[in-house]
Amino acid sequence: MEKQVIRTFGRRHGKKLSARQNALIESVLPNICPSGKIENAVLEIGFGAGEHLRLLARENPDKIIVGAEPFVNGVASLMSAICDADNNILDEYKNIRVWADDVRDLFCQNDSLYKQIWVLHPDPWPKAKHEKRRLLNADFLTLLGKCLSPNGQIIIGTDHWEYFDWIVAQAARTVLNTTIADLDVIQTRYQNKNMAQTTTPKYLILENR
Repeated sequence: MEKQVIRTFGRRHGKKLSARQNALIESVLPNICPSGKIENAVLEIGFGAGEHLRLLARENPDKIIVGAEPFVNGVASLMSAICDADNNILDEYKNIRVWADDVRDLFCQNDSLYKQIWVLHPDPWPKAKHEKRRLLNADFLTLLGKCLSPNGQIIIGTDHWEYFDWIVAQAARTVLNTTIADLDVIQTRYQNKNMAQTTTPKYLILENR
């Protein structure tokens, strides 16, 4: 599988991590990196601070929940939330696996199949000159479709309505079935920022035909 070279995310680092966050990144994170083929797992791409990823873990205790996030501060926030004061992972989050890098590299390393693939509030790259950096283009959506288990779904949410329309147009160039959905999804800090200043997010569900 050939890696796409265009970087579709912004910065990798933000403010300096705390001593505890650094310890979690160094000692706990390597132990929960996804490895080997996983069947019928749930994947969230770009999980931010991990609010929704943690909900997925609690609601699906029988499934492996994989989160992919290249922004180290988001990974650190998740690690802080899923570990106790002794840096042990809390029981309700022991099904979480974390890929702290570009998800395309994860796809290159194994052929796991996912029951659900969530992409919530990806960077819309609103400037015309940056459109090529948008993650959810037709090629990437096709790639995600190949990573779905039978009857699996790609679930996309964004509060940037122009980007939503662009994604719908990109999906039309694939073999995926498209459904515009009304979903009740947990609010994240990125949704609360609502940089697009719209009234509500819009959601799209894609499935293999």
